[in-house]
Formats: sequence, C-alpha cells, structure tokens
Amino acid sequence: QVQVVESGGGLVQAGGSLRLACAASGRTFSTYAVGWFRQTPGKEREFVAAITWSGSRTRYVDSVQGRFTITRDRAKNTVYLQMNSLKPEDTAVYYCAAKRTAIDVPNGYDYWGQGTQVTVSS
Repeated sequence: QVQVVESGGGLVQAGGSLRLACAASGRTFSTYAVGWFRQTPGKEREFVAAITWSGSRTRYVDSVQGRFTITRDRAKNTVYLQMNSLKPEDTAVYYCAAKRTAIDVPNGYDYWGQGTQVTVSS
C-alpha cells in the first residue's frame, strides 16, 4: 500500500516559481513511477509530468515542457515538481499519483493524493 501527500501549492504572480512535493509512505514507493496531474473546475484532469521509478526517464505535457521539471529523491520517498515561468493558465489543483507500470501512457495510476491548489495571478 502506498499513500501520497502533496504540498507546496500557493499563490504566485505570473512569471514566478513554485516547487510542489509529493511525499509518500510505504516501503515499496521506490518501485513506483510517479505522475503529476492538474485539474480546473469543469475540465478533465490533465497529465502534467511523470518520472520512472529509477528517475532515469521523464515525460511532460507540451504546455509545460521547458518550464517544469520533475525529479525524485529516493532516500526521502519524495517526488518534486519544480514549476518556473508560471502562467495564469497553470492555475489548477495539482495531484500526484503512483503506479507500477510504464510512464509512456498517462493512465493506470493506482494511488492518488488529495491535491494542492496552485494559483497564478496575472
């Protein structure tokens, strides 16, 4: 069993930065791939980024490529999403999720956090 908890959200001006953290419990978390997703009211949840269990490979949605970076600290059981050059359209609730299958497809995640709000003002 894996549990994940997001933190680090907040209010930031356009052009600013935030770092989200996804802290996990469970001894097997290091064997899970982790993804970040976001959702705004009335819209479907959107894939943002993912990282393999080893940290050797990552994927990003085109709209955040070059601005967001996903990393993981295996010793701390934590995955980070560094968000730079934030835009108002990045405003959403951000969720992290974990799965054991490949990150090549943005589905199949088994464990989800409660989300953290990110608001980017113009």
